Amino acid sequence: MSGHSKWATIKHKKGAADQKRGKLFAKLIRQVEVAARQGGGDPDMNPTLRTMFQKARDSSVPLDTIERAIKRGTGDLEGVIYESITYEGYAPGGVAMLVEVLTDNRNRSGGDVRTILSKRGGSLAEPGAVAWQFERKGIILVDRKADEDELMLAAIEAGAEDIADDGEAWRVVTPPTDLHTVRTALEEAGFTVESADLTMVAANLVPLPDVGSAKQVLAVIDALEDLDDVQDVFANFDLSDDIIAALEAE
Repeated sequence: MSGHSKWATIKHKKGAADQKRGKLFAKLIRQVEVAARQGGGDPDMNPTLRTMFQKARDSSVPLDTIERAIKRGTGDLEGVIYESITYEGYAPGGVAMLVEVLTDNRNRSGGDVRTILSKRGGSLAEPGAVAWQFERKGIILVDRKADEDELMLAAIEAGAEDIADDGEAWRVVTPPTDLHTVRTALEEAGFTVESADLTMVAANLVPLPDVGSAKQVLAVIDALEDLDDVQDVFANFDLSDDIIAALEAE
């Protein structure tokens, strides 16, 4: 889930305890497999595979499991053919959403996404109705103990576009093609990278007025993310610090 940056950071910090580990592994392996099928099995020549490979390793997916996924993607091992689909829709309160799916059954995935949205006060949108509001970016979370000035200098020199204080971590924004390069430069400079991933960043955010509306939107996102075929959910909501604190306290 990617919406308000601070909430995304909090979700990352809580992830190890909250994630269903087996389901997370399955999603990461599927992403590796599709990246290898689309761009080849050499991470040095396939930036998307390199990113997905590192993402899987960051989540402690065993190396041999990743290597088998790459071989399925390249055809060296038999595997399922997955199709990449992005569904566009709205959560309650007019929050725009992108739902990225990798599936071997388009009808099943489309039906599952539609059902969750309709049952929880949202709706599917026509292709193009939502996507224009988002832009692909690389996001690197760096340990909050890092010195801001030193991090800024190293990040910008490596090709980053910006850094921001998310409270729980520093958030470094990069062009999507430079994610790996910036991450490598930061690690070589001695910074602790907590995560690095490609995401969709919203141009404008919709403020949610209270805890109740925040829970409605987060419930939709959680239900979507629980689907096996759904790989990522992006939304353009904004949460105030007070609402985040109230949600964390529950």
